[in-house]
Amino acid sequence: MFSSVDPYKNQHYADLKSACIKSKTLFEDPEFPATNASLFYRRPPPGLVEWKRPGISNEPHLFVEGISSHDLNQGVVGNCWFVAACSCLALKPHLWKKVIPDSDEQEWDPKHPENYAGIFHFQFWVFGQWVDVVVDDRLPTINGELIYCHSKFNNEFWSALLEKAYAKLSGCYESLEGGNTGDAVVDFSGAVSEVINLEEEAYYKDQKKQDQLFEDLLKVYDRGGIISCSIKASPHEIEMRMANGLVKGHAYSITAVKRVRLGHGLLAYFKNETIPLIRMRNPWGKTEWKGAWSDSSEEWTKVGDTERGNLGITVEDDGEFWMSFSDWCKNFTDTDVCRLINTALISIHKTWHESMHFGSWTKHAEPLFNRCGGCANHKQTFLQNPQYLFDVTKEVDEVLISLQQRDMKIHRQIGQGENLTIGFSVFKVELNRKYRLHDILTQQCVETSTYINARTVFKRCMLPMGRYIIIPTTFKPQILGEYMIRVFTDVDSGCRELTEDKPRAGCCASFLGYPQAVSHVYVHGAEGLQNQDSSGGADPYVIISCEGHSVQSTVQRDTLEPEFKTSGIFYRKKPRKPICVEVWNRNAVKDQFMGQVVLSGLVKDTTEPQRLQLRKQGRQMADEMPGTISLRIITSNQLTDM
Repeated sequence: MFSSVDPYKNQHYADLKSACIKSKTLFEDPEFPATNASLFYRRPPPGLVEWKRPGISNEPHLFVEGISSHDLNQGVVGNCWFVAACSCLALKPHLWKKVIPDSDEQEWDPKHPENYAGIFHFQFWVFGQWVDVVVDDRLPTINGELIYCHSKFNNEFWSALLEKAYAKLSGCYESLEGGNTGDAVVDFSGAVSEVINLEEEAYYKDQKKQDQLFEDLLKVYDRGGIISCSIKASPHEIEMRMANGLVKGHAYSITAVKRVRLGHGLLAYFKNETIPLIRMRNPWGKTEWKGAWSDSSEEWTKVGDTERGNLGITVEDDGEFWMSFSDWCKNFTDTDVCRLINTALISIHKTWHESMHFGSWTKHAEPLFNRCGGCANHKQTFLQNPQYLFDVTKEVDEVLISLQQRDMKIHRQIGQGENLTIGFSVFKVELNRKYRLHDILTQQCVETSTYINARTVFKRCMLPMGRYIIIPTTFKPQILGEYMIRVFTDVDSGCRELTEDKPRAGCCASFLGYPQAVSHVYVHGAEGLQNQDSSGGADPYVIISCEGHSVQSTVQRDTLEPEFKTSGIFYRKKPRKPICVEVWNRNAVKDQFMGQVVLSGLVKDTTEPQRLQLRKQGRQMADEMPGTISLRIITSNQLTDM
C-alpha cells in the first residue's frame, strides 16, 4: 500500500528546510500564503484573523505526552468529519507515522533552536498516489486562540498543522466545511471505504443481521481498519444536540469494538457471558451519550473491576463514551467502514490481490469512441462507457470493487465542488470475451452498486467462477470526469480495460483471413441425460467449439439435468463452418461423451431460445442420444453488434 511519494506543487521539504536554515529565515509558503485566500472563498471567520507561529505558547511541540485520539478538538469550521478521522488516525501508529513522517526530526528541539525553520510536511494518499505536502507554521488565530482544529494542550500542534496541510490540498480552510470521514481516512491510508446505511438496512430490527454486522466491524477493527458513524440531519438540524446526548449531522470516530465480559470474579470466566459494545468519540471533546452504558450508567455494575480497568472507563465529559451495539444500530443512521486491505505477499492474515486502473468519462461524437454513456437506464448509450474485464478462477470468490472519483473540494472556490453521481454494474460475460461488449444478449447483470454523489462507491460481491465485466458510469450520460477503480480478489484476476471493439486486421489478414461474422452461443442447460455411474447420476460439462476455438463450462456434480449457464463468442473467418456443442461426463479414468448438437450459426437462423435433441458423433451423428440441450445462438455480419 505504501509506495513512492510525489512532492505536492513540486515543493521538496528537505531542500526548502535546508535553504531556510542556511539563510537563517523561517519558511513562508508561497503556495499557501497567510492571506484570506487561504482561509475562505465565501464566508470569512467570525473575527479579525491574525496568523501566528507556535511561539504563541511556551515550549511548542508536535506531540505532548505522545499522540492520542483525545488530543484534538474541532474549531469554528464545520469539519467534524476531518477531526473524527484524525481521532481514528491517532489510534493507529502504523498509519500516523506515514502521514506525519520523520516526526522526531520535525519536532521542536529547544537545545538546537537554530535548526528550526518553521516548515513541516505531511503525506496523503491522493487518487492512488502518496503526496508530500509542505506547510509553514503560521496558523490562523482570533484573539490569540487557534480558530480551527486544536489540541487540548495549548502547546501541542500536530493536529493544527496536519489540518493546514489538508486545507492546502483542498484550496483553503473553508473548503473543508462539510465532508465525509471515510474520505479523509482513505486520504490518510489508501484504505477502501464502504458506506453502510444502518437505517435503510434496518439492522436494529433484525438480530441476525445485527450480529453479522458486529462480527464484520469487529474483524475490521481488529485488523487495523477505521470506522466512523453519524446521524442523518436535515439542513436546519446540522450539529443539533438531541435529548439522549447524541448530535445530529455530526461525525463520530469509533475508538473500540469489543465483546465485554459480564459478571464478577471467577464466575465471569466460567459463565463466559458477553455483550457487544462500541466506543466512540465526539470531535468536540465533550457532549456524550446519556443512555445505557454511558460513563456513569448502572449497567457498568454488571462488569467486574478487572474488565472495567482493561476497558479504561472514565467518568468525565471528554467526548468519549460506550454504547450497546443494539442502541448504536437504533440511533445512528450511517457508518463509514475503511478496510486496510492486506496485499502483502507473506502474511498470517488473509491477503488480497489488487488491480488498480485510472480512467475518465470522455465525450466523442462517434458512438464507438464515446465513453460517457450514463447508467443502465440509458440503454442506447450505457455500453459506450469504459469496461474492465476480470476472471474469477475459484469455484466462488469474494470480490471487492471500489470506484473513486477525483476529489472535488479544491473546485469549491469556483462553485464546482460537488461530487458526480457515480456507480457501476458487473456483468457475467462469455468465457472467451476479449473485446468490448456492444449488446446485452444473454449476459447477466450480477451486481449493481448504488448510485450516489459520494467520492467513493464500494461493493462486496460473492461471484462464481467465470469472466466478468465492470462498467463504471456516471448516472446521467454526457457527464465528464476522472475515476480510479480498484478490484481486490483472492488470486490474480487479470483485470484489464477493454479498449478494442473487434479483432484487428493485421498485415497477414489477406492470406490468413479476417472474421466475416460473429456468433454468440449461450448454453443454459440439459435435461434427460443418460446415467453414467452406478449411483444413477453423472458429472456433466459442456464444450462449445468453433473453428479450432472452444470454451468449457464447470463440471456440474451428480445430476442428469445440469444448468451450465455458459456462453462463448466466436469471430468466424469461415461462417459456413458449423459450431459444435458437446456434453461430456467427467470420469476419473476417461471422460465419456454424452451427446452433441451441431449448429449452422447463419445470420438468417432463429435467435430465439431452442431445445435440441442430443445426437451421436461422426457417421452416426443422425442418431439420437438420451437428453436435450437448451441454448440460444445469435450471429451477425457486423463484428461490433455484440
